[in-house]
Amino acid sequence: MLSAPTIADEILDLKKQRRAILLAHHYQEPEIQELADVVGDSLELARKAREFEGDVIAFCGVWFMAETAKVLNPNRVVVVPDRAASCSLVDACPVEPVREFRRRNPDHVVVSYINTSIEVKAESDILCTSRNAVKIVNSIPVKKPVLFLPDRNLGNYVKKQTGRENMQIWQGTCIVHATFPARRVVEAKTEHPEAKVVAHPECPESVLQLADFIGSTSALIEWCAASHAREFIVMTESGINHSLSKLAGKRFYFVANENCNCSECPYMKLNTLDKLRDCLTDLEPRVELSAEIMQRALLPLERMLAVK
Repeated sequence: MLSAPTIADEILDLKKQRRAILLAHHYQEPEIQELADVVGDSLELARKAREFEGDVIAFCGVWFMAETAKVLNPNRVVVVPDRAASCSLVDACPVEPVREFRRRNPDHVVVSYINTSIEVKAESDILCTSRNAVKIVNSIPVKKPVLFLPDRNLGNYVKKQTGRENMQIWQGTCIVHATFPARRVVEAKTEHPEAKVVAHPECPESVLQLADFIGSTSALIEWCAASHAREFIVMTESGINHSLSKLAGKRFYFVANENCNCSECPYMKLNTLDKLRDCLTDLEPRVELSAEIMQRALLPLERMLAVK
């Protein structure tokens, strides 16, 4: 007797029918990552979004990531499992104050973290991710004043690394990373004295000061893989554990933040296999953007991708 198809089977069948690619962020649930064609951080997924042959992109992440994919693929259908998968950094940076800043400070170069709305991207001069933010800011002439938005912790980290004194920083934060307390890192180090500490630059400065390595999601994975250490205290969203667990023989400890006594992003966890199947079936929720805003947002995005 043949067994009934699983949701995963349905998704794979729909993927073939739709000529779709499945892109997933490291913070997605393991069962989604296992089905994905590409698992990566924001920069990797931005690059991969236009490097395939097909008609549909199913983006398993948050909405701003799917908007970025649509800008790079204006003639493809881009869907997400859950439209409510937003980001606290996007919410912290509405477009009107950015426009007002530009009107008052026309000499500033606006560097926007990729964790922004498409409207804010369209008002920006160049984009960045946590992986390339230092390189992007260093690519700007030293005498040019900079507005970095919206993450203040990443902005402060970049300012310190680049030595840019003429750099203003927006005051948005990530609800996961910004609430990691340094005292819990100290407690974890006491409990696991041989463990190395790795941290995402969205963490507070007090946490970053305790880190052996600071980097983007994928950079953290790469550093742990190359390190001779066998134990790590990981200061980022715990969905990364699925990729880290493939590094056989190594152990990873996650520190809870103050918000939920966990280290999960509630927005990332809105996506499920059921919702992924449904979005491939209905091709909804679909990212729909005007040609005008895609054209304006493409320029700062292409500038970022051109910086090697």
